[in-house]
Amino acid sequence: MPRDGALCVTRTEDGGQSWEIMRHGLPQRDAYDLIYRHGLEVDESGERLAMGSTTGALWTSDDGGRSWQLVNAHLPPIYAVRFV
Repeated sequence: MPRDGALCVTRTEDGGQSWEIMRHGLPQRDAYDLIYRHGLEVDESGERLAMGSTTGALWTSDDGGRSWQLVNAHLPPIYAVRFV
């Protein structure tokens, strides 16, 4: 859920002791995107990610979530994404 109108992805590598915030390429103002649990997919390598929002935006990342590219902002609500 966007905090202060900014969207980010967080990641932990130590069981939740600390969190890395990744937001490059994601909306940083006036974001109303909600991401359901199945709306984020990570491929087997852990480097390729896809994320879809209930407002119909779809982003991808090829570097483990450090940066994101908007694929489309005008889709129907996205409840789940999958790599096949």
